[in-house]
Amino acid sequence: MRILLIEDEPSLRKGLCEALLRQGYGVDTFDLGSHGLAALELAEYDAMILDLGLPDVDGLALLRRARSLGKSLPILLLTARGDWSDRVQGLDAGADDYVVKPFVLPELLARLRALIRRSGASRADRLSLGPLQLDMQQQLAWLAGAPLALTPKEWAVLLALVLHSPAIVSKRKLVHSLSEWDRELSSNALETHVSRLRHKLLGASLGLETVRGVGYRLKLPEQACV
Repeated sequence: MRILLIEDEPSLRKGLCEALLRQGYGVDTFDLGSHGLAALELAEYDAMILDLGLPDVDGLALLRRARSLGKSLPILLLTARGDWSDRVQGLDAGADDYVVKPFVLPELLARLRALIRRSGASRADRLSLGPLQLDMQQQLAWLAGAPLALTPKEWAVLLALVLHSPAIVSKRKLVHSLSEWDRELSSNALETHVSRLRHKLLGASLGLETVRGVGYRLKLPEQACV
């Protein structure tokens, strides 16, 4: 899952980014609202954490713009504003929840998880990992907006890897996920499907790694928080 974080205060932005990465999220961070909005227009995110007090644009205006673009991702506001009316305006403008600075990190992470769970209930047929998007109901995939041609077995492998990313998926588990189509699937056959899938993902910002003696994992590039 990928999070868009828009926060102008450097130490808070870096701290939140590192905390989210430790939780297994992918994170794109911006200190300017205009840059964050441009990213939102170009990419798909699973949630956004938005500071209302940005230096270049009003956070509420950015929030309204995001909703006007048809973006339905959950949005968690960060605000240092003490007036309850500001928080009400944020919720009315389309935010899903808010935390008031200074906040306790475990509470923010818990609120984010709750928002993603609720959003997932209404979008359970769609998954995304960086440039990769999956439609679980139709078993279709897109890479950077282009259709990705997959065999049924390749789809099953990719789905298992995306669902567990960035964790390692064991060979045993992948063989089991393919058992609907081939009860006699061998380790060599699995390696063939993984190899073909890796080739189809070439050029994307995704790494399909082989962990010797264990299994495979699909992950985004390592990030440095700034």
